[in-house]
Amino acid sequence: MVVDEFAPLRSRLARVMDDQGRWPEDSPWVRDAVEAVPRHHFATDRVWTWDGSAYAPADRDTDPERWAELVYPASPVEPTITQMTQGLPSSSLSCQSVVVDMLDSLMAEPGHRVLELGTGAGWNAALLAARAGSGRVTSVEVDPLLADAARERLGAMRAGVEVVAGDGAAGWPERALYDRLIATYAVDEVPWAWVEQTRPGGRIVTPWGRLGHVALTVAPDGNSATGWVQGLAQFMPARGTDQGRTLSEVRGDTMPDVEGLFARQNLLPLQADVSLLFALRVLLPDVRITTKADKAVTAWLHDGRSSWATLVTQEDGRVVAYQGGPRRLADETDKAWQRWQDAGAPSLWDFGMTRTPYEQYIWSGNQETGPRWSPVSQPARIA
Repeated sequence: MVVDEFAPLRSRLARVMDDQGRWPEDSPWVRDAVEAVPRHHFATDRVWTWDGSAYAPADRDTDPERWAELVYPASPVEPTITQMTQGLPSSSLSCQSVVVDMLDSLMAEPGHRVLELGTGAGWNAALLAARAGSGRVTSVEVDPLLADAARERLGAMRAGVEVVAGDGAAGWPERALYDRLIATYAVDEVPWAWVEQTRPGGRIVTPWGRLGHVALTVAPDGNSATGWVQGLAQFMPARGTDQGRTLSEVRGDTMPDVEGLFARQNLLPLQADVSLLFALRVLLPDVRITTKADKAVTAWLHDGRSSWATLVTQEDGRVVAYQGGPRRLADETDKAWQRWQDAGAPSLWDFGMTRTPYEQYIWSGNQETGPRWSPVSQPARIA
């Protein structure tokens, strides 16, 4: 009799998924696949976690309990970092809630030809193969070492997945056309090659930007793909993407150029309103927003280059904005926030995307008649 030493942690994670309603009702196969294809079979022997000041490793051999806790975290929104490059995470076992949500959005069926872009450790490819069948899934990984390791793991599991090393932006035309295409890393613009390699009526699911993922259906004539935003989560970008400077690098030890009241006197939506956060991502694509709630909410903004702002809630309820750099990010955020409100404050689920050979655009409400959303014009830079 084989004893599953990870069974208590797996059951704990499954129960939390149940309690939070994260298992997809329309795709019961996803839960079956997660239970049949254990996550720990695809974890590296060393994983990492943020300890508040740096990424700290945990090794399976020397600290097996800590390692297992990171592979099967108590929260389904916590990923497991499996690779570090130049001090930053570069590959992970994605958090379980996002994995199942994206597989639900994909609507894969038995016998479908599936292209996955971003093999990583190989767990997602194994889950896809559990649904589509052996020999039906092709997975592309840009890192040859990751591709080799994933191929070995998937082979040991007899998953029947073809793993190839290559640039996911180019897809994998050798086995096109595909019924389903899924990316496990974020892109700002959906490569047209993905649309070309997916059959008319086929479905493309991909993370977009730093927030959210979309599901696009290829038009009958193959000349466009369109669909709705499916959820809100953060994803690693494509390899080679310039992630810009961190807030501490942008601000350094400089003092703010401007101090004044922020027009909005309640910062809680910047922390809790996913619809506002997505709208700000569309309208201010280069502005990163982080928040912290103690007795009140504080927000930090920066553009990854040279401008920053801090929004601080005072004891009397007023919000003060401290801004530095050539741009006034607090003012831009207020302008974008107002634009979202003037449009009727559409929810996250009201937003959609269309990709054609010539452009990609975000719309809300209705693809044909709804407003298109483009970045707000930046104010003149201050000399």
